[in-house]
Amino acid sequence: MVLVGRVELEERERALLGPLGRLSDQSLGRAAPEEPDPLRTCFQCDRDRILHSKSFRRLAHKTQVFLAPEGDHYRTRLIHTLEVAQVARSISRPLGLNEDLTEAIALGHDLGHTPFGHEGERALSRCLARWRGIDPEEGVSRRLFAHNEQGARIVELLEREGRGLNLTLEVVDGIRCHSGGLRAMTAEGRVVGLADRVAYVAHDIDDAKRAGLLCEEDLPTDACEVLGHSSSERIERMVRDVVEHTQTTGEVGMAPEVWRSMMALRSFLFANIYSKGEAKREEPKASRLLEELFSHFCAHLDEVPGEYRLHDADAPEVQVADFVAGMTDRYAIKTYEEIFVPRVWSVS
Repeated sequence: MVLVGRVELEERERALLGPLGRLSDQSLGRAAPEEPDPLRTCFQCDRDRILHSKSFRRLAHKTQVFLAPEGDHYRTRLIHTLEVAQVARSISRPLGLNEDLTEAIALGHDLGHTPFGHEGERALSRCLARWRGIDPEEGVSRRLFAHNEQGARIVELLEREGRGLNLTLEVVDGIRCHSGGLRAMTAEGRVVGLADRVAYVAHDIDDAKRAGLLCEEDLPTDACEVLGHSSSERIERMVRDVVEHTQTTGEVGMAPEVWRSMMALRSFLFANIYSKGEAKREEPKASRLLEELFSHFCAHLDEVPGEYRLHDADAPEVQVADFVAGMTDRYAIKTYEEIFVPRVWSVS
């Protein structure tokens, strides 16, 4: 029997990866050097560390778009993450990219998300702004709390009781640069940034249909003529276009027509789903809940778990934001009830 270990896997990469692929044995390394794993490449180790992290498990109970949906088939942040990983690998494989690096970045790209979706992100931005004497809405526009930056902070500092996961620089960069207008250093990271948009544009339409908020006929006609008239058609069209465009130009991206169509669907979702209706119904409650939790823990820092107080001792608002952002939706609600909702005692 022939044993295949890290060295053999690295040799396979050199034979199989294309010019845009990042070879594992050419990684920029880790912040704290480690002995290489005998069986896994460095990017495979990173994928496994993310998969087994507490932050990854919490994604199962964090909102994607709809807060407290009544139904078992709406997407959570974890399901979205797995869908992004699938789309990103489907793009990476025909391009000869490093699928292990792609998967590691994809699995980690949303670790920094707050409870209650993007409204939680905005709520913590407002909280940090007030603490620092800035107008709350300016804090939102400046993204004082940004989930991509928080994701990098989690893997660098907060996981493993404050020791971090010590991932390769390529994976940390991919997590940090998947959104916010930043450009990842690797083609794999740039693919994940595109796959994130492909996945949420296609799948958030599915969830909106499931909620009865729109039907296929409501979508922009021109965009659907380019991308297709179902979720599967649209994903296939966008994935194929990224592969073809990148193979032709040598730069990860989409053809202008396909990009414009995808962004038209994204704009439609922002105008008709994300900013009103069912997706917005619970947001004021969620925002107030997180803002009150933030204020409470800033005033009672001793109640913040010790692992969140190992860093930034001179910035208690950052420690509190780390703690609150890490909560799942249901844990945030439970914590709020324990602090603020009076108990009713029964006397028998």
